[in-house]
Amino acid sequence: MRRAGLRVRVIAGFAAGALALSATMALATYQVARKSLLGERERTAVRAAYFDASVVRSGLGSTTRPDVSAVLRTLDTGENRRAVLQRDGQWFSSKADVGVTDAIPPLLQRQAAAGTPSVQRVRVDGHASLVVALPLGDNDVFYEVDSLQELEHTLGVLTVVLTLVAVGTAALGALLGWYASRYVLRPLTRVADAAQEIAGGASKYRLDPAAEPDLSRLTTSFNHMVDELSARLERDRRFAADVSHELRSPLQTLAAAASVLERRREHLDERTATAAGLVTDEIARFQQLVNDLLELSRGDRPAARTGTDVADLARQICRDRRVPDTIVEATGDAAWCVDRRRVGQLLGNLLDNAQAYGGGAIAVHLRLDGDVGRIEVDDEGPGVSPEDKPVIFDRFVRGRSAGARADSGGAGLGLALVAQHAAAHGGTAAVQDRPGGGARFLVELPGCRS
Repeated sequence: MRRAGLRVRVIAGFAAGALALSATMALATYQVARKSLLGERERTAVRAAYFDASVVRSGLGSTTRPDVSAVLRTLDTGENRRAVLQRDGQWFSSKADVGVTDAIPPLLQRQAAAGTPSVQRVRVDGHASLVVALPLGDNDVFYEVDSLQELEHTLGVLTVVLTLVAVGTAALGALLGWYASRYVLRPLTRVADAAQEIAGGASKYRLDPAAEPDLSRLTTSFNHMVDELSARLERDRRFAADVSHELRSPLQTLAAAASVLERRREHLDERTATAAGLVTDEIARFQQLVNDLLELSRGDRPAARTGTDVADLARQICRDRRVPDTIVEATGDAAWCVDRRRVGQLLGNLLDNAQAYGGGAIAVHLRLDGDVGRIEVDDEGPGVSPEDKPVIFDRFVRGRSAGARADSGGAGLGLALVAQHAAAHGGTAAVQDRPGGGARFLVELPGCRS
């Protein structure tokens, strides 16, 4: 399972923290508000019950045979309160008794009959109510049932409001986490951009330690690492250039001597002629290797862009290698702003690679999309294995198909030069599987629009 990114985790952490805090505050607020409202409602109900009980007591004591129902009807109980009287085991009510007396708990009745005033919350018709029991003496007990439906509604609205506040706070926390993650990761983004620039060849790119004082150690270490890396690469380039330069003179001498042997080959015996041919081929291969090393050592030089007819250049490269120039297909404007020498060598190396390992190039597609020039070279060989694709453009790397061919004498620098020339233009080189079989080498060169 793939682990979530740092930004997602920061946002989720802020959101979860805000939700936990807001939920805790909402729960505490609800409990305090509920307790306060219920307490105040209970006190109000008890005061009203005592007042109504005093009215009923007065009405019952005014005559020897009082009309209990009439006395109860004198009470102003409104819509929320119901008054009932239990006298000598008989129930009396000011209104129709719809489940009111059944809702009064037996325990509450026994406590009131014993002379103890009591208060208890019950449910009447599915709604919360408060029962106040007040003994009046002489086996008379006054009960007042006060509906808490309005209070239930108020607490429901409060619950919805607090829930919305908690959700809104969590969303605000996520937004704050998103902003904080952007702010915190901004220096790391700059480090990543700098690493990408350096990987693309901008070896002089450095970070400013003063931009983020808290990360000055990171930026200083990063700049030191880049300095060391640049110095090592420069030493490697200088070594390759010096070695290649020193080898050119003796190679030229050997090539001249080999050419003499090649011209007199018909005068030599068979074994000597074969040996002379091998020497000539290896010297040519060695010269090509030295030239490639020299070219690689100059890879940090910027591309000298000029207006170039790439279609005409590609056809010329094909003719130089005795490849039919009819395989070149140009779409759109063929006049690109590129380094003619680099693009020429790039195309030549791709054609040579197709000839050596892919059975020969069968198509060269040139296309200008916006300001990005795209070069595609197709072959009909076995293709490039998935294991070789990530490293096929590295130096001195030869694919599995190369190792299986005895006639391929490449040193593994041709495709490395292709990638280097593409990078000099700010572009990339890649290999894909060609539809129908074979390999397709794709080079993208930005900024080709004149």
